[in-house]
Amino acid sequence: MSRIGKQAITVPSGVEVTIDGSAVRVKGPKGQLEHRLVGDVAIARDGDVLNVTRADDTRSNRSLHGLQRSLIANMVIGVSDGFSKELEIIGVGYRAQAPGPNAIDLSVGFSHTVRFQAPEGVTFEVPAPTRITVRGNDKEAVGQVAANIRKLRKPEPYKGKGVRYAGEVVRRKAGKAAK
Repeated sequence: MSRIGKQAITVPSGVEVTIDGSAVRVKGPKGQLEHRLVGDVAIARDGDVLNVTRADDTRSNRSLHGLQRSLIANMVIGVSDGFSKELEIIGVGYRAQAPGPNAIDLSVGFSHTVRFQAPEGVTFEVPAPTRITVRGNDKEAVGQVAANIRKLRKPEPYKGKGVRYAGEVVRRKAGKAAK
């Protein structure tokens, strides 16, 4: 039995879960998410607890059991609390500005500012010119948007300049040795 898959998912108050065959819809104060179960994995509701079960112990069902449970648990957390990723901008003249909640302008060493548009369900906050907070109810979307922003200017190993996750440690290299 999967260690992750056999854990029950507790549904907090204010969150509504609808199970329609293989489609699972979760609605809460932060929005609505939908997921379609794959494989021979089923979900059952028992009061305010969701249980994910698999039909048999074939290799594909074993591999999908814990994954499906984690995806549904992330949906429940996302519509009730939401997810966020913090990014830091390191470098002289590197900064971010938010013209609106769905867009961000980045000055990260190019000859022009880069406008980054947020997909639906994701918003940006710029509490300081060198900090960006990506928020949303879909964990995958928040992580992907944060990764795309980081990809614009990855932290380089010599001076550490670039966009990095908050708390990320960048391994520094020694520069050229002088003669």
